[in-house]
Amino acid sequence: QVQLVESGGGLVQAGESLRLSCAPSGRTFANYAMAWFRQAPGKEREFVAGINWSGESTTYANSVKGRFTISRDSAKNTGSLQMNSLKPDDTAVYYCAGGLLYGTRSPTQYPYWGQGTQVTVSS
Repeated sequence: QVQLVESGGGLVQAGESLRLSCAPSGRTFANYAMAWFRQAPGKEREFVAGINWSGESTTYANSVKGRFTISRDSAKNTGSLQMNSLKPDDTAVYYCAGGLLYGTRSPTQYPYWGQGTQVTVSS
């Protein structure tokens, strides 16, 4: 069983940056694809970015493309989401997820989730 723990959320102003981290516990995360999702109040959980098991392939939601960068460090068994040029619309709880299918944008395809970390962007 893989358990994921996110960190790095916070309150920032529009235009600033944040870096989220995802660390698994319980077993290695190396063989799993990883993704970041977010959920704003009253909205459905939406895909933000995904990375395959090797880190060689990435994919992004159009709304964050060019501003966010997903990465992973296999040696440290961790994942990250670098968020630049943040906008108030990026305000949400951000979740790290793990699964076998790279790039799938449906939350139901990811069996492993973190508890979420709040990101708030003020205007």
